[in-house]
Amino acid sequence: MPKKEIIAMLLAGGQGSRLECLTRNIAKPAVAFGGKYRIIDFSLSNCINSDINTVGVLTQYKPFLLNSYIGIGTPWDLDDANGGVHILPPFVDEKGGSWYKGTANAIYRNIDYIDQYDPEFVLIISGDHIYQMDYSLMLAHHKAQKADVTVSVIEVPLEEASRFGIVVADAQGKITKFVEKPAKPESNLVSMGIYIFNWRLLRKTLIEDEGNAQSENDFGKNVLPLLMEQKKKLTAYRFEGYWKDVGTIESYYEANMDLLKKQPEFDIFNAKKNIFTNTGIFPPHYIGKKGVIRNSLISNGCTILGEVINSILGPGVYVGEGTRVEDSILLPSCKIQQECFIRKTIVGEGTVVRPYCSIGIKAGEQPKQAGITVIENDSEILEDTQLEEGRNLYRSTVA
Repeated sequence: MPKKEIIAMLLAGGQGSRLECLTRNIAKPAVAFGGKYRIIDFSLSNCINSDINTVGVLTQYKPFLLNSYIGIGTPWDLDDANGGVHILPPFVDEKGGSWYKGTANAIYRNIDYIDQYDPEFVLIISGDHIYQMDYSLMLAHHKAQKADVTVSVIEVPLEEASRFGIVVADAQGKITKFVEKPAKPESNLVSMGIYIFNWRLLRKTLIEDEGNAQSENDFGKNVLPLLMEQKKKLTAYRFEGYWKDVGTIESYYEANMDLLKKQPEFDIFNAKKNIFTNTGIFPPHYIGKKGVIRNSLISNGCTILGEVINSILGPGVYVGEGTRVEDSILLPSCKIQQECFIRKTIVGEGTVVRPYCSIGIKAGEQPKQAGITVIENDSEILEDTQLEEGRNLYRSTVA
């Protein structure tokens, strides 16, 4: 393979258990988002928009949909014969095999893949964040600072900071302290889980970390603190655009609803920063004579015979006559039949809601997960079902 200046390694193997039934049968990066997209589209699009044409995608949990969706990377222009996108699942070698033990172990297990490109730098990114970022600007910062590692950081409200790795940096941007998910954060500057490493240093460090039986083989918990101890130069790259970790039902719902704001922070219509996707072939959407749509995103292949208010509909969604959908996210190919009421609900892919159902009605007590109801993919809600807001509905409980 020709030598590359930089390649990307995209961590896409997590279960995403905090997304409840949305990820029971698919990996989190494969979850639909914003109507026509899937979460992984944003990281893959960022790579090609940053002129990074070699991406290793590390999969593990329920990978079939994700693998078939990515294919050879054609929708993202990542089908380059001298690079392209490659699916990298756990494998067996002469010493045996196991699941990836942590984020650092996942990269360690793929050293041979990286070595074939002999890159100067390796970009580590995640497949479960919503953002648009030009990684070439981060790389330029890394070179200018003559850094060993650059960590992309963003400010968050202090009350949310304990969910992330906390970064303390001096006036020049040099990182002086890094603590993974502390109970009492001393800074609201957090790691976005996006790193650029000098490959030779990272390679050596991964081997050292793998040899430590006490390590959890994690970048935030082990690799970055080890490099801090070794007095390597870690710098912070401040990102000021929109970025959302959609690891919970609430954050996933909020990020989708952010797209419907009058002046959204995250503009999916920006032609200079295209988000590429593999949505398949659908006919145009159809709005019936009694169809009403207000402040909503409607994807190709939808049929709207009822009302859709402040909602996001994926490709191939059907909304029957007399049905009202409000403040909801209908994932691809779900069918809401006639005379239903759907409020503040995430309806899973391929789900069928039979006539006369009311979902997301006000609960008698304080609902969990901010009152957001979630229905698992490929479920069937029987006729005349009444469901209070805030529930997670698995197929075994609704059919």
